[in-house]
Amino acid sequence: MSVTVLGSGTWGTALTILLANKGIKVVLWSKIPSEIEALEADRKNIKNLPGAVLPDSVELTLDEKYAVNESDPELIVFAVASPYVRNTAKLVAPYIRKDQMIVNVAKGIEEKSLKTILEIIGEEISGATLAVLSGPSHAEEVSRLIPTTVVVASTSEEAAKRIQDIFMTKTFRVYTSDDVIGVELGGSLKNVIALAAGMSDGLGYGDNTKAALMTRGIAEISRLGKKMGANIETLCGLSGVGDLFVTATSHHSRNWNAGYLIGQGMSVEAAMEKVQQVVEGVFCAKAAKALSEKYEVEMPIVSKVYDILFNHKDVNEAVFELFTRDKANEHSSVDWDYTN
Repeated sequence: MSVTVLGSGTWGTALTILLANKGIKVVLWSKIPSEIEALEADRKNIKNLPGAVLPDSVELTLDEKYAVNESDPELIVFAVASPYVRNTAKLVAPYIRKDQMIVNVAKGIEEKSLKTILEIIGEEISGATLAVLSGPSHAEEVSRLIPTTVVVASTSEEAAKRIQDIFMTKTFRVYTSDDVIGVELGGSLKNVIALAAGMSDGLGYGDNTKAALMTRGIAEISRLGKKMGANIETLCGLSGVGDLFVTATSHHSRNWNAGYLIGQGMSVEAAMEKVQQVVEGVFCAKAAKALSEKYEVEMPIVSKVYDILFNHKDVNEAVFELFTRDKANEHSSVDWDYTN
């Protein structure tokens, strides 16, 4: 069996290490020559993956035709950052066979179209069987084979179970689901809330504040998810609450780190440059706000993060406005009237 991983960033490389250590033949592709050259030169000192080792069995390539066709992969893993998924899909589409199984591991929503990553791949690559793998999974820990649990979702039961088999190891547990939209939304929107959590820490606020942001953040995600057809259980599971928890509380998280720097007074541009990785939450914030307006769902935290990122709103002012909003019930099932 052969698996091709598209994208040699931290997540793509971490999953490559996981699969290769399982004895699977892995072809790791990148469009960026410097990334492949760095891995070829030294497989033991990998950027952003301290302590990880890329097995000698992994084949590195810049040739997309070889990666997705000539190497005859059973599974193709899309691990490029969300802003580059469409262009990558267009690039490889001419070489992909009609029955190809593809799993997306990137997290994001396209700003202009408001489509999820799997929808984008489906538009550009016809006839493939698609799935998404997501959950609380820092690349740094997966690359060192630290116990991790994720979920794979697909409309195809056969594909979901096959991908589960491919990825499952003694340290990487995979659950299956048929709720594709729920898994994609949870994995994408939590990055916006994680930015807010980082800003809270950067301002010097405490655990109470961050717990409030995370809890009310998952409430916002759930309201939108329900309108878009997601299963609330999914958003309370690994790809929702689980992924939000790990992203909003860990220094491994690029979204938390960017938020922390912004909370300390750094500009959005400077924070993203210092993190030196794609900060998915910044890209997703525009799409999240647009989706909240399209589906008429109230998402005050998302709205304030958007204002901080793109309208230069002061972070302290945004917090004040969140805490001084009109009084409300916690759940929609409580019908007590606050209009009088």
